[in-house]
Amino acid sequence: MRILPLPFSIRFWAVLTVSTLLLLATGTALSQETAIWSFYSQYGDALPIGGLTADAAGNLYGVTFYGGSYGNGMVYELTPIGDDWVETTLYSFNPSNGDGWAPTSPPVFDANGNLYGTTQFGGTGSCSIFGCGTVYKLSPSGDATWKETILHNFNDTDGWQIHPGLIIDGAGNLYGMATGGGAYSAGTVFEMSPANDGTWSFSILHQFFGGKDGKAPFQALTLDAAGNLYGTTSAGGGKSAACKYGCGIVFELSPSGNGSWTEKILHNFTTNAHDGSAPACRLTFDAAGNLYGTTSSGGGALGAGIVFELSPHDNVWTETILHNFNQQAGDGQGPTNNLAFDASGKLYGMTIGGGPHGAGTAFELSPNAGGSWTETILNNFSKQGSGGYFPNSGPLFVNGSIYGVAASGGRNGQGTVYVIAP
Repeated sequence: MRILPLPFSIRFWAVLTVSTLLLLATGTALSQETAIWSFYSQYGDALPIGGLTADAAGNLYGVTFYGGSYGNGMVYELTPIGDDWVETTLYSFNPSNGDGWAPTSPPVFDANGNLYGTTQFGGTGSCSIFGCGTVYKLSPSGDATWKETILHNFNDTDGWQIHPGLIIDGAGNLYGMATGGGAYSAGTVFEMSPANDGTWSFSILHQFFGGKDGKAPFQALTLDAAGNLYGTTSAGGGKSAACKYGCGIVFELSPSGNGSWTEKILHNFTTNAHDGSAPACRLTFDAAGNLYGTTSSGGGALGAGIVFELSPHDNVWTETILHNFNQQAGDGQGPTNNLAFDASGKLYGMTIGGGPHGAGTAFELSPNAGGSWTETILNNFSKQGSGGYFPNSGPLFVNGSIYGVAASGGRNGQGTVYVIAP
């Protein structure tokens, strides 16, 4: 049985004290995008979403929002065999059995080879007819199948619409966020900790309350070496005429040692003449401890989004805008999810729209002497051909190539996993 949610514009959600704007040049060094897998669902759509995880052998793991045996989403593995790739469906979500459904973020591995993830809907909670969402575990069996265990069913008071994915620390604790729900209906940050007897404990680390605080986190957290958590919310914080419910924030959560966590707001987006709004990204650290991210809108007159850097100085974080997207100049629009560094310090990312075909771009930002950054377009996604378009994930580097997922296109028109080779 396939359950259809309310109208869900996931393909286009990203088209959802600032330093001086740096002068940038934009170049083009187009690479060849190749679809390594084209999805097909008998129910009419698959919608790969959220990005990819790789294991040490170079196998790729991801999720589809729809698709699978029941049409309500699946977890898949792609294995390279020679010049080809073979897909294995590890698990198909079945809400008829109280299961979660509609996963939106790739699963994460623990040290024992188990996979963990979240579903946006389903489970036993009664937030709506679609359920509140779940945290699940997939364990490999000896017969090449995977067994699912539901670790937590959300119930609105602890969060619902679990769109952001999970991260895992060295002790095996899982951290995640709920886009909605909680005491103030603005989302939560939670932790799940394993016990020796195989059970898991669930605790809420922070409840967003909107207003000056954040609201509606949309992507996964980032963990630093000291155990602090960093993330973004797509609303809350400072307001402007362009963002009635707040332009979003960057926040830090620090453990106090007595079980409680303290939130510090590192940046409020205000959609002034330069700043971005609606950050819906996972943050990325560089070696010096600076944070990098994107906003899906705002930035300049065209509001196509920005790439930003936050640098700590004497316990104060200062924002620098590295790039303002300008779709009228053939640039991308609506940067999506995380950024990634290469070994030389260049940044890479995707936009879900814009470019000469209006179907998204892959871009590179190179640092220059003096602090400016130069953008180079690596790929213009197109509705023509079989490569896929509307890339809705950040880049994943594997053996020097960039891998990602596209929501549409491919041989069957239902999305692809693609590679952009150097």
